Amino acid sequence: MPLPPPPRRLLSAVLAIAFLALCYNYALVDPHHLASGRRTAVTTTTTTTTTTTGTGDNMGSSNPSRALRLAVLECDSPQPQTRELYGNYTGVFTSLLSAAAESSGAPPPGLSALASIKGYDIVNELHTYPNLDDIDAVLLTGSRHNAFDNDPWIKNLLDFTKRALDTDGRVKVVGICFGHQIIGRALGAKVGKSDKGWEVAVTDVDLTPAGKEVFGLDILRIHQMHHDIVFDFPEGAVPLGSNAFCENQGMYSPGRYLTVQGHPEFTPDIISEVLFNRHTVRIFTDEQYEDGMCRATIPHDGVAVGRAVLSFMRQR
Repeated sequence: MPLPPPPRRLLSAVLAIAFLALCYNYALVDPHHLASGRRTAVTTTTTTTTTTTGTGDNMGSSNPSRALRLAVLECDSPQPQTRELYGNYTGVFTSLLSAAAESSGAPPPGLSALASIKGYDIVNELHTYPNLDDIDAVLLTGSRHNAFDNDPWIKNLLDFTKRALDTDGRVKVVGICFGHQIIGRALGAKVGKSDKGWEVAVTDVDLTPAGKEVFGLDILRIHQMHHDIVFDFPEGAVPLGSNAFCENQGMYSPGRYLTVQGHPEFTPDIISEVLFNRHTVRIFTDEQYEDGMCRATIPHDGVAVGRAVLSFMRQR
């Protein structure tokens, strides 16, 4: 004897549960990647952000048997709208590196086949650092703080950076803006405020022959947001670029560290929010704000820098 069909009320409940499960699944997806047609799962806690990974690689001379283990040291928190979109700076850099992986021709699923990324909130959690034996590369983000200060978290960061550099390339070290300055300080270079004021929004950087080779460009166009600079180059550092505002716009030690003073991870929306908020609290004058906003939407080479960073980190 055939079973009677399920009651209509029960069928409706099952469909409702299925719909809620679907909505929950989409709530776990980074909205930035939804907007661009990608669904990169991002799991965020107070301390870490992790992207799911697999194996395989076609970038640089690397070991294809496993994914790169990258630690992102979050030296600040993003502005509110950026935080709403990306969660934290690990999310911002994951977006940049995802675009870099896709633009390089990495096979699906792109970045998740190349790297496992975990973030560390080193400002608020003073001892939340990775074990150097458990990572292949570390990226130091930008920050509103001064790299030449001696706050406890900055001293901890300097100590960790020195230990990472002392691995002589087993752990690759990448520095962005504040991170560039911290690496410079860890290597003995002078870091301080520029007497030329702020460099903001998209500017041109004249590349050295080494910079042209590293980035695959003749001139680097990159977002900036800094008043502090690295005044000179540490012993053994290879200069990557300069401009009229800042002589040290990036430096390199093959197989050991790679830095840029600019912000390859910034988008027009990110830089515009920073400019607006800093103008609101009078860090920027009307003239500085208007000048920066005029250059906020200029096309830039952030993705090219992201490709160079990925290639550098995956060298063995």
